[in-house]
Amino acid sequence: MVNLMLANMVTALNNALDLCLNESSDIIVLGEDVGKDGGVFRVTDGLIKKYGPDRIVDTPLAESSIIGTSIGMAIAGMHPFPEIQFGGFSYIGFDQLAAHAARYRSRTMGNIQIPMVVRMPVSGGVRTLEHHSESPEALFSHIGGLIVVEPSTPYDAKGLLIKAAHSKDPILFLEPTKLYRLFKQEIPDGMYEVPIGKANLAKEGDDLTIITYGTMAREVQKTVEENNISADVLDLRTINPIDESAILKSVKKTGRALIVHEASLSFGVGAEISARIGEKCLYDLKSPVMRVGGFSFPYPFSGDEDYWVPNRNKVLYYIKKLMDS
Repeated sequence: MVNLMLANMVTALNNALDLCLNESSDIIVLGEDVGKDGGVFRVTDGLIKKYGPDRIVDTPLAESSIIGTSIGMAIAGMHPFPEIQFGGFSYIGFDQLAAHAARYRSRTMGNIQIPMVVRMPVSGGVRTLEHHSESPEALFSHIGGLIVVEPSTPYDAKGLLIKAAHSKDPILFLEPTKLYRLFKQEIPDGMYEVPIGKANLAKEGDDLTIITYGTMAREVQKTVEENNISADVLDLRTINPIDESAILKSVKKTGRALIVHEASLSFGVGAEISARIGEKCLYDLKSPVMRVGGFSFPYPFSGDEDYWVPNRNKVLYYIKKLMDS
């Protein structure tokens, strides 16, 4: 019998980290305020008391150093879990990720692997400042050798993080800030895995396919439910590698595709998905592929973010536009 616990995303991630730390002594959590303070969002709360300061390590405010140190740990046989306090700060460590973490396996012809899981809060909707609301998933997904994961539920967050802990590759684990405490669901209290690279068909329907992830997954499902729309809602869960087969299977069934994400529309995940649909099931489409996303300028100050982040009204508008075209 599986024992269940009621958890939000913070609780689910904390539980996953606890189980992984207990399972493997190679795992080290490091980052700014992850120890004594339990992380800025308390995801690592209580872990230092259980595992000590040698495994839950408070670092200086230096993201490039955090990532670089983690790469060195991984080369030495450890499995580091560095935390970047906000997604916007990850750019400081971008060179370490792009030039080193992503390339070591190919650079050494498979002789050196980089098992590391880089956790960071992403996306907006919680009235934070400029560099605290970034959506960098497309940027990181362009780098060969990096796996990019972004869950939208507590169940997926825990299962994906445990799966990441069992991987030997560098993984960017993006945690939507707005979803940290937005809702709770029952999840198993023990170990389980959610596969990386497999989308979740969150809702089934016949009229159109809506492809989404992260903060927008919940908004899309609510829009569909509130307006009695018959749609396949596909929650990607993993941005890179993307579950192309699930996308094409659904679009071929419904003949219509809408892609919804919070990140800027230009050069984004939606553009990649749209291109693949156009290349591989163009003649199955009843209407052009449409996209909903943020605007192509920097994330605004908190007073204006409601105009920048897509909402249910905007999603519904494009659903109707797609169905009428």
